[in-house]
Order: sequence, then structure tokens, then C-alpha cells
Amino acid sequence: MPIYNKLVRNRIPEIIEATGKSFTVKTLNEEQYLIELKRKLHEELKEFEEAETQTDALEELADLLELVYAASRALDSTPAQLEHIRIQKEEARGAFHEKLFLIEVEDD
Repeated sequence: MPIYNKLVRNRIPEIIEATGKSFTVKTLNEEQYLIELKRKLHEELKEFEEAETQTDALEELADLLELVYAASRALDSTPAQLEHIRIQKEEARGAFHEKLFLIEVEDD
């Protein structure tokens, strides 16, 4: 029996059960949950980096976005509050639309 030891989406046990397979899950406490969210973000980011098609890349971005929303809720925030912070940072420091790549800055 394969051992996964990773955070999964809420419906995964239901999907496994529908196949007739047995499985073991546990509910994490808040501290464990945040740790596992961070691990899962790394996993999904790696999958995004390795995506070979635009469709696959967009699927992985959707997974990352779902995890970002979950992490914001785990930090007692909401996706809307997170978006507000993102907009404030964009107004103060800009975004990444211009595809700028900083090479160097002269020392004083």
C-alpha cells in the first residue's frame, strides 16, 4: 500500500472510497495544517515549474491559488483581504507586468 503523508483536497477520501479502496486520513491541528500547506505549496510550485504545456501550467497555477486561499484562511484572513494587501503592494511597489529583470545596482 503506497504511503503519501501529504495534505489532500477535501474530496479525495470520497473519490478513493468510490474506487472501493481502503485508506487512512487524519485531521490536522492548526499548526500542522500550516506546515503542510507550506509543503503542498512547494510541491505544486515544483509541478508548475515542470509543466510542459500551457494547459498543465494553468492547472498547477489553479492549485497554487487554491493553496494560497487556504493559507490566507489559516492565517485568520480571507482571499479578499489578501487581494487588498496585493493591491496595496502593487500601488506602492508596482507589479510584474513590465517583465523587468534587475541586473545590478551601483553601490554608494
